[in-house]
Amino acid sequence: MKVLQLCNKPPYPPVDGGTMAMNSITQGLLSRGCEVKVLTVETDKHPVRKERITDDYRAKTAMESVFVDLSVRPLPALSAMLCGESYHVKRYVNEEFAAKLRTILEGEEFDVVHVESIFLTPYVPLIRKYSKAKVMLRAHNVEHLIWKRVAQSCTNPLKRWYLKHLSLTLRVYELEHINDYDGIVCITKNDADYFRENGCRKPVTVIPFGVEPEDVPQVEAEPDSLFHIGAMDWLPNQESIRWLLEEVWPVVHREVPRAKLYLAGRKMPECWMKAHIEGVSVVGEVPDAMYFIGSKKINVVPLLSGSGIRVKIIEAMSVGKTVITTTVGAQGIDYTDGENLLIANTPQEFAQQIKHCLDDDDFCHRVGAAAERLIAEQYNEGRLADKLLKFYNERIEL
Repeated sequence: MKVLQLCNKPPYPPVDGGTMAMNSITQGLLSRGCEVKVLTVETDKHPVRKERITDDYRAKTAMESVFVDLSVRPLPALSAMLCGESYHVKRYVNEEFAAKLRTILEGEEFDVVHVESIFLTPYVPLIRKYSKAKVMLRAHNVEHLIWKRVAQSCTNPLKRWYLKHLSLTLRVYELEHINDYDGIVCITKNDADYFRENGCRKPVTVIPFGVEPEDVPQVEAEPDSLFHIGAMDWLPNQESIRWLLEEVWPVVHREVPRAKLYLAGRKMPECWMKAHIEGVSVVGEVPDAMYFIGSKKINVVPLLSGSGIRVKIIEAMSVGKTVITTTVGAQGIDYTDGENLLIANTPQEFAQQIKHCLDDDDFCHRVGAAAERLIAEQYNEGRLADKLLKFYNERIEL
């Protein structure tokens, strides 16, 4: 099978949850003998890191990129608002990207065009015009729900109003174009149910994020250590860390003063980098994520908003780390609370789960070991690639 994978940001190197999810698709398809061509948007926020692209990846995917300026501009934003258009989507409309896509489609035949995210939907008519391929959407999230939850938690009235507007226009766009594709591949059952319940007449399947567990460097985990790692230019991550520091950490530090919290991730806000919070170390972007994960004991992911699946949780569980998260953070994972994942939705619950893990090493170890088994059994990259190919083949045969 020959697949053209369209990405809304460079999928390689995989530096955050979204890129890891896209690269998982690429690697899974390649491992099953598919030909994969990658065309990606690159931006100031997400540039192509050419020096980090391996020769092997470049040879197998022939990845090409087009720069798209996604910076927020007042006049286009105002125009979109007055016209009731989704400014999130409108920013991705780009003549150079369209021209490059047309050239690729005219030069090669594909069985499937795999579109990563709703934001590239404006290019579906062009794909239909120049290709007979089946067009599939990989829905990483129900995008408007992220912005709806962020708006609800915003305290600035004007900003909250604008975020709510962005959420509403994005919701309208998602539902108007939900049937533009030949099939939709969701990461979570919740997202799939949402599409089905809101007018989707096309086949929908659920294929979560898959991993091939990496070898964790042989490093002893620091006792009583907690960690969070994630891209900090994603608003839900900022919201969750703010909640952790303001609502949870004071309780943990008072009751377990020996505990140490490490915060890592790209684009760490300067205010946290300069903050001096007792018991907290803000390290920012780390050179080796797996070494960082291996050197710490407990992964805390206090996510309050968002949709889709949290790739970093899957990754941490895959190497046997105990993860404490919220119901929102755990969505899409087939977990058992208290057995392979720990759920806490209030500051008091979160602090209590942390204290339990720090005070009971055997319990903490059992949860981490059970998490590792769960991911190995249900979130294997190769098995999920087989399921994806089965779904594609069923659509092609129609």
